Amino acid sequence: MSSTSIPSRDEIAESDTWDLTKLYASEEGYQGDLERLKHEYPRYESFRGKLGQSADLLAKFLEFDRSVDILAERLGHYTSLRNAEDSSNPKNLARKAELANLMTKVREVTSFVTPEILAVPDDRFDSFLQDTALAEWRNSLRRLRRFRPHTLSENEEKILAAGAQVVRGHHETFSQLTNVDMSFGIITDGKGREVPLSQTTYISLLHNQDREVRRRAFEQFYKEFSDHRYTLASSLASSIRGDVFYARIRNYPSALEASLFGDDVPVAVYDNLIEAVRVNVSALHDYYDLRKQLLGLDEIHQFDTFVPLFPEIAKTIPFDEAIDLVTAALEPLGDEYVGTLRNGLKSRWADRYETKGKRSGAFSSSSYGNPPYILMNYRSDVLSDVFTLAHEAGHSMHSWFSQKFQPYQDYGYPIFLAEVASTFNEELLTQYLLQRAEDDRLRAYLIDRQIEDIRSVLFRQTMFAEFEKQTHAIEEAGGPLTLDVFTERYRALLEGYFGPRFVLDDPLKLECLRIPHFYSAFYVYKYATGISAAIALAQRVIREGAPAVDDYLNFLRSGGSKYPIETLQLAGVDMQTPDPVEETIGLFRRRLRELRELAAPAGT
Repeated sequence: MSSTSIPSRDEIAESDTWDLTKLYASEEGYQGDLERLKHEYPRYESFRGKLGQSADLLAKFLEFDRSVDILAERLGHYTSLRNAEDSSNPKNLARKAELANLMTKVREVTSFVTPEILAVPDDRFDSFLQDTALAEWRNSLRRLRRFRPHTLSENEEKILAAGAQVVRGHHETFSQLTNVDMSFGIITDGKGREVPLSQTTYISLLHNQDREVRRRAFEQFYKEFSDHRYTLASSLASSIRGDVFYARIRNYPSALEASLFGDDVPVAVYDNLIEAVRVNVSALHDYYDLRKQLLGLDEIHQFDTFVPLFPEIAKTIPFDEAIDLVTAALEPLGDEYVGTLRNGLKSRWADRYETKGKRSGAFSSSSYGNPPYILMNYRSDVLSDVFTLAHEAGHSMHSWFSQKFQPYQDYGYPIFLAEVASTFNEELLTQYLLQRAEDDRLRAYLIDRQIEDIRSVLFRQTMFAEFEKQTHAIEEAGGPLTLDVFTERYRALLEGYFGPRFVLDDPLKLECLRIPHFYSAFYVYKYATGISAAIALAQRVIREGAPAVDDYLNFLRSGGSKYPIETLQLAGVDMQTPDPVEETIGLFRRRLRELRELAAPAGT
């Protein structure tokens, strides 16, 4: 779809929009369920103080709680999708706000649930687990029980909840400072156009072919961060202290272990990731050498690392053809996977094109018992949008298989696993296109794209993860968290990851103050482990065929029924070893060699 102006939703074909009637056939249906939730949730009070009395009563409560959760999830799914399709529509905004207010009341009335279940004495709780009335709840109850050593008394939990906004105030400080107060000025691009410099346009300016534009954007951007560096350092220090405070008060050995506990991920997984990347970081140095060569540079700076080495191929792929291309690439996964995905995409799982008021980007969203929906802003002349469709389709099919094979309480998979299925699909699509590429320009584009994915996700996010580990360890050891400490630690990491032949401009050490994930620590490692697991699984499917496909489909079917490390082990990937990370870096090295060979005939 191409147009000189953005159409409104009533100007595009209904067949190009998602079909939300599968959630609610009419507004009356939605309002009816909303009223039902308002009527149902006060019944929680009837269970207060009784959850530890008997297995039968606990089972009765869990059944009621599940019915309310499924209802609330469906309502939330509908309101979020309506708001995403047009956030300028007052009805969508009002619907979302009303449900948010109602869900606050639901959370308040259910605040007793977890403390009551955790307060059940061990011998009685063990007898509950043996009772057939709770057979289908054993998994979720055991998971909840793990948190008992780290859960405080009801009054203490109330104090922590009340103080959370104070302890976590740095989030708001960081957001307001970087998104509202900071002003980056104007940049004139290579064509003489004035571009407001912002957090968003900064990255697009670093993609500019004009090196002088990139350099000026970099210097001007970090000048503003330098002007606020002490405030930002104070905010980051507060964030780290908050993490350590909560870990200590909940009896975790460290903030890192507190973060890993919910997914039952051993610290060794985190440490192995960092060690495996560090041992193989020379591959990244080789990439920067090749990038410098292909760009014809005497020296390479950070502002030279985003500009594409090869322009995107001029190719028009209508959305229906993109469906055919993606499903053809996924043929190794079998008829159920491919047929379900094809039928879903052709029967309006996806909201295809940009419209006025629609959320930017792309996502997949699901609720139990309902179709997984995909938001796209698809452009037929942008090849990377085909990869975006494959990525979101991976999320959707993960949700579809999980719902089909798991009960509600076990179907939700954790973030640790979420990016595996989506990145897996991109890997199969890359392999499919490379096998059929007759044009060296297309091959070079595809290879460069895959190299950049691994660089930005595996190497970069691992560097971030190492910084988070180091800075939290400083606080836990009683050391200072000052601007100088942050920038010195970060500069040392930049030197290690970028290598001795890379020119590190001094302002780059301030990057540690502007990464939003650092203010919600110990999340980024999941990106690095996710791409490693996805590539290892995709390579196994390509090499081994049917047995690997069966294991992979069982991974999708398992949802959240097992902890993520075990789930991946059953699929054939052990994240407790460095093997998946090393396999991913091995692919990175092979792609570098291929790119050198493709570039050599052109004399570059």
